[in-house]
Amino acid sequence: VQLQASGGGLVQAGGSLRLSCVASGRIFSNAALAWFRQAPGKEREFVASTWRGGGTKRYADSVKGRFTISTGGTKNTVYLQMNDLKPEDTAVYYCAAEDPSKGIWSGPDVVGSYDHWGQGTPVTVSS
Repeated sequence: VQLQASGGGLVQAGGSLRLSCVASGRIFSNAALAWFRQAPGKEREFVASTWRGGGTKRYADSVKGRFTISTGGTKNTVYLQMNDLKPEDTAVYYCAAEDPSKGIWSGPDVVGSYDHWGQGTPVTVSS
């Protein structure tokens, strides 16, 4: 499985961006899909998660009400719509997919729960 993220860029505070992540290869129908981000000098942190087959979406408190995670028509694409961006949202954003067959699951907001990662797309929000 390969994940290809895109859509990052430079935006002013209050602006919007839409990130996309296309998965090639087999993604299980019950797999979790997520976005994480990593700012310079900080650890990778959870942003949002969903399930390929639909279900509960989860968001970090810092992005609730501003970001929306969704899947594409084939459900091999996961999006992150980011509105009302703030300078503290500046980071490299990574998409991730779980492989349920490996049986390693610590929750949707845990880095170690995910087996496949995209290359990251940078987002810079200027004040």
